[in-house]
Amino acid sequence: MNKIIKESLKPLVGVVCDVQHIAPHDFHAAGDKYLRALSQSADVIPVLIPALLDDQDIQQWLSRLDGIFLTGAYSMIDPAHYKEEKADKAYEYDARRDKTAFATIHSAIESDIPLLGVCRGLQDINVALGGSLHQAVQEQPSLNDHREDKSATLAMQYAPAHSVQLTAAGKLHSIYGSEHIQVNSLHSQGINTVGNGLVVEAQAEDGLVEAVRVESMTFGLAVQWHPEWKVTENKTQKLLFEAFGDACRARQLAGTK
Repeated sequence: MNKIIKESLKPLVGVVCDVQHIAPHDFHAAGDKYLRALSQSADVIPVLIPALLDDQDIQQWLSRLDGIFLTGAYSMIDPAHYKEEKADKAYEYDARRDKTAFATIHSAIESDIPLLGVCRGLQDINVALGGSLHQAVQEQPSLNDHREDKSATLAMQYAPAHSVQLTAAGKLHSIYGSEHIQVNSLHSQGINTVGNGLVVEAQAEDGLVEAVRVESMTFGLAVQWHPEWKVTENKTQKLLFEAFGDACRARQLAGTK
C-alpha cells in the first residue's frame, strides 16, 4: 500500500467480543455503545475480535491493529482464574471471552499496543496479571453497593453515582486535568488484590480501586466505570477516548516509517 494512502487511514482498534447464546446459535458480539464511542470520540475504526483462540493465533490480529479495547459485559470472569470458587450468585460466565481477553492482554503488553479497558475490561486486565476480584462488592463490609438500579431507566442507571479521586501525577489525572471526577456505577464485582505491574489510577470514596494503569506500557489504562455512555455529550469522559485515539494514531504512524 502506498505510504501516503496508508497514513490517511484511521487506526484499527481490535474489540474483544463476548460469546452470547441467542437461541439456537452462539454469536460473537460487542455493544453498539462501545463501537460508537470508539468511532465518534476516539476517531478510530473498531474491528471485532471473535473468541476463536483454538482456531486463530491472536498475533494474526495484533500484527495488523493499532490498539485494543476491552468492553464491559454481563458475564463475569471465572473465579478459578484467581483460585476461588464461584459465588452462589445468578452470574453468567464466558470462558471463551476469558481466554481471548487474557491472551490479547498479554500480547498487547508485550508489543506495547495501546490498551483501554472498561468495567469487565478492567477486571480482565487485573486477573490476567495475577490480581483477584471481589465477587460481590456489595457484600464487603467496608465497601458501598456499586450496582445500578436495573428497574430504573438507562439514563438513570448511567447517571453520575459517586466521585473518584485520581492519583496525583497519574495518567488519568493528566488526561482529565482534575483530582476528582464524577462517574457512573454499574457493577457488582471489583478489584480485590491489584495485579502485577498495575498502578492504581483512581479510587472511589470507599477505597475501591476504580482505575489502573499498566506501568510498562506507553498507554495501558482501564476504568471500572462506563465512559462510553453518551460520550459525545460528556466532555469529561470524551477526553479519555480522545487520549486513547491519539495513542493509537501514534502507534499507527510509527508503523508507517
